[in-house]
Amino acid sequence: MGALFLALGCAHFQGAFAAELSPSISQGVDTNFKPEDHSSFENLKSPTHWSLSMEVIALKRSNNSVNQPLVSTLPGTSKFGQTANMSATEAFNSNQFEQGSAAGPKLTLNYLGDSGYGLELSYFNVNNLNSSNTIGPSNPGNWYIMKAPGFWQTQDFAYQGMTWGSTTSLYSAEANAKFKAPNKFNFLAGFRWFQLKDSLTGSVTPADQNDPVWKVGGCAPSPSQISQTVYDTTLSQTTQACALGASIGGYPPFWSTNTKNNLLGLQLGAQGTIVELGRLSLGGSLKAGVFNNQATQSNAVSITKIMYLTSASTNQVAYSGEGVLQLKYSITDDLSIKMGYQLLWLDRVALAPGQIPYVYSGSSPTSVTARGVNAGSSILFQGGTFGLEYLF
Repeated sequence: MGALFLALGCAHFQGAFAAELSPSISQGVDTNFKPEDHSSFENLKSPTHWSLSMEVIALKRSNNSVNQPLVSTLPGTSKFGQTANMSATEAFNSNQFEQGSAAGPKLTLNYLGDSGYGLELSYFNVNNLNSSNTIGPSNPGNWYIMKAPGFWQTQDFAYQGMTWGSTTSLYSAEANAKFKAPNKFNFLAGFRWFQLKDSLTGSVTPADQNDPVWKVGGCAPSPSQISQTVYDTTLSQTTQACALGASIGGYPPFWSTNTKNNLLGLQLGAQGTIVELGRLSLGGSLKAGVFNNQATQSNAVSITKIMYLTSASTNQVAYSGEGVLQLKYSITDDLSIKMGYQLLWLDRVALAPGQIPYVYSGSSPTSVTARGVNAGSSILFQGGTFGLEYLF
């Protein structure tokens, strides 16, 4: 009898053990699953969490908010000494610069977890948005004049015009936390850094072919003319160089200003998909930020061909706003091609033309002093992006 109970107990134990080892059998699941069964395998894959975008960004500076006269004109028959105080006709203003586009890299790394929280890291830069403009020469010759507090500059000879050049560069890096919202949108909050550089250079072109013994006209004076009072001279009416051979060179630009803005602060925003049609989708983002702007200006000013240097710095609040629209087409489940439009606005920044009224030149003794930094300007960039996005 005891042997019978022992046999029944062993049989029950074996059945339970087999059920534990083969739950799929007990639950009626197909046991003929094979690794090459692709549809079943896909259902077991974990969702994608990471994406890397590699793009080219091309931006154009679209807003020159500083209204600073750079070149004015007076008749060449006016005496040189009068050009400092006579009412002149404006010929070129800093808001007339038309800077072309420049391109650079844009990299974005995204992570979004199953919980709805994620991270975004992004960087781009665009260097050397350039513009240049030359006024003159004319025939009969005009005086071309640039004025600043305590300072004025004309060309040396009648065959010369006045040239101004502008260069802008922009860098951006950001790190944002992402919070998943309904309808395929995410909210963003994070840190951002901008560096904005702007420069302005004024020179007379072409270069001097004779020593300008001083403002006497199209030709260097004879020894008997050197004693002539400089301020009573007028501009020669010839636009031709009066000596052959290479220019004497060595003279620097008469004015050079460089500004640098380092903006570091916080931003908020939202991003997501607006429309989705199969493999094609349209998305976008909006961001706004508040920053501390550490702004500096440095200047090199030439007075009678001698350079004088000065600089200044300040800290103040600055703001940014950014909007992006992006069209994306999924080539495969993991690879997409992207193209978009980007608009970026920075407010309360230092631009080079805005520093001219803040630089004072004194003649007794000769000196140049930067009286602070004008960081009250705004600038607008807009352009396009193009690249690839990879999911992994």
